[in-house]
Amino acid sequence: MTESLILTYALAFAFSCFGAGFLLTLARLLIGPTMPDRILAVDTMVVNAIALIVLYGIKTGLGFNFEAAMLLSMTGFVSTVAFCKYLLRGSVIE
Repeated sequence: MTESLILTYALAFAFSCFGAGFLLTLARLLIGPTMPDRILAVDTMVVNAIALIVLYGIKTGLGFNFEAAMLLSMTGFVSTVAFCKYLLRGSVIE
């Protein structure tokens, strides 16, 4: 087998795994019994979305996707911290 064929199969497998993880996390977001479960689900969805963006960048060979993944990771981190701070203290900005 050639390297490009192996890469194609590996990317297809990774896309399906991270896509399934994204959908299962979406289900946890919708039916999560508590607010911390939903916050964790949003954070996990951000991680899965970053992985999908990076995999798409590997598939297409474009460097723009990696910058988009970096911006999404920074935004996801800040939003998770803000959600947790709101949950603990009732306000984000004191």
